[in-house]
Amino acid sequence: MKTRRTYEQLRSARWMVPDDQRSFGHRSRTMQMGYDPADWEGRPIIAILNTWSDAQPCHMHFKDRVEWVKRGVLQAGGFPMELPALSLSENFVKPTTMLYRNMLAMESEELLRSHPIDGAVLMGGCDKTTPGLVMGALSMGLPFIYLPAGPMLRGNWAGRHLGSGTDGFKFWDERRAGTISKEEWQGIEGGIARSYGHCMTMGTASTMTAIAEAMGLTLPGASSIPAADAGHQRMSTQCGRRIVDMVWEDLTPDMIVTAAAVENAVTVAMATGCSTNAIIHLIAMARRAGIALELDDLDRIGRKTPVIANIRPSGATYLMEDFYYAGGLRALMKQLGDKLNSSAITVTGKPLTEGLDLVKVWNDDVIRPLSNPVYHEGSLAVLKGNLSPDGAVIKPAACDPKFHRHKGPALVADSYAELKTIIDDPDYPMTPETVLVLRNAGPQGGPGMPEWGMIPMPKALLKRGLRDMVRLSDARMSGTSFGACVLHVAPESYVGGPLALLKTGDIVELDIPNRSLNMLVPDEELALRRQSWKPPAPRYGRGYGFLFSKHIEQADKGCDFDFLKTEFGPQVDEPAIN
Repeated sequence: MKTRRTYEQLRSARWMVPDDQRSFGHRSRTMQMGYDPADWEGRPIIAILNTWSDAQPCHMHFKDRVEWVKRGVLQAGGFPMELPALSLSENFVKPTTMLYRNMLAMESEELLRSHPIDGAVLMGGCDKTTPGLVMGALSMGLPFIYLPAGPMLRGNWAGRHLGSGTDGFKFWDERRAGTISKEEWQGIEGGIARSYGHCMTMGTASTMTAIAEAMGLTLPGASSIPAADAGHQRMSTQCGRRIVDMVWEDLTPDMIVTAAAVENAVTVAMATGCSTNAIIHLIAMARRAGIALELDDLDRIGRKTPVIANIRPSGATYLMEDFYYAGGLRALMKQLGDKLNSSAITVTGKPLTEGLDLVKVWNDDVIRPLSNPVYHEGSLAVLKGNLSPDGAVIKPAACDPKFHRHKGPALVADSYAELKTIIDDPDYPMTPETVLVLRNAGPQGGPGMPEWGMIPMPKALLKRGLRDMVRLSDARMSGTSFGACVLHVAPESYVGGPLALLKTGDIVELDIPNRSLNMLVPDEELALRRQSWKPPAPRYGRGYGFLFSKHIEQADKGCDFDFLKTEFGPQVDEPAIN
């Protein structure tokens, strides 16, 4: 642990202490806002990055929770400064929040760099807010603590518990198949999301907040608390108190996010039945910390880490509220035992594994022991072959086991509009063996790699009683999704990856046990197709989209911007003179 800092050593002191004209301006304008010198003198300034907005249902409670954080900061002798950050509502932003994750990361880094900030509380939860906030804060390097939004309460309809996303997809297939009425569908619509908070399935939001905790970036147990629980308010205040001590202790993220911490995060993610999106965000977050996490590392850890959280969509019955009552993420960590590295510490300054021996598992059907897993390997598998030389991802536990080895003819759609024509035609020619393909939907092709990979079941198969088939795309899918969906095919088709050469009728072979994905097309034929392939027209001619297109990396690299790599080094951290 570093030596405890003095006030004069704080970053904010460079703004507030000197007896010069510039600092006169900083102090006088702070007083303009109604503050007295006693409010900031001798105190660290704590930024609270708040991703609340009127278009963000997952974070509707943040307008209240930020006041609890401020209370904790003041109680511990700090000076809170709320800074609004890009909200990234998964529900409303088009074409996808993934297009803007890196914008939030850049904004977070620059908010912390440009203001007189000593430490930060990051308030997020909805899918891309966790990695966006964390990536930016890691690059900045100031002490920070992550405050997760918490899952919403269980949905309810006709006496059944509903899971956001997962049951929406499931019942939409039934609606399209004609097995539920419009009135029933409207009942589901009104009952599936009944409180503030992020998705209460083990979707991307719950996955990423669990990863943040396993990486050591939250208070112990913080990621499991339901948003509507009073414990969430108490946790918010505790975050405010703790960040002040972290600043004095100079507990910076490089001390927390180590190789051991990243491996713990991957292990916990695999055990939760995590979202496929975890792979992209974990790689990006790790690389911001200077740790070269690869797809093969994730697959290696996944092969030896079973799914033990019996939560939808990998599990059949339970939701995040049940997970919390069963003991939460700390209980899952206890079940993992020596699979976790005890050398990694958290924002508490103590080991992640400290105190796990005292944790109780209250329901071992929700949080299973290693001897009785939901699935014998981790949540995700990485596939490579001539269709995905740089990798593709599937969630084996969330699809019918009969598709773990599959061979069938491709049916290729070059756009989402073309795909809709196929899936909405009840007489479109296809068989249960068909591999339905959507391409030009990756990082550049989407643009932004939208969640189009959870391709709805075609009506032609729904009317035959089928509810799953092999689907293949360079897009992503919602973490709440399920089914035999092969995603993140890299390189993407838009930049000339092998998926661009696939034709309708080509045989695709999927082999999850052997981690392979191939099109059974001779090399000579592929070479001829390569010669005739032409790059598509650029998606953007200006603005952020233009910047995105020029600098976005592929899915296997985490979809970060190439100019934000750690090896480029930190920016100069000095207050501007103006």
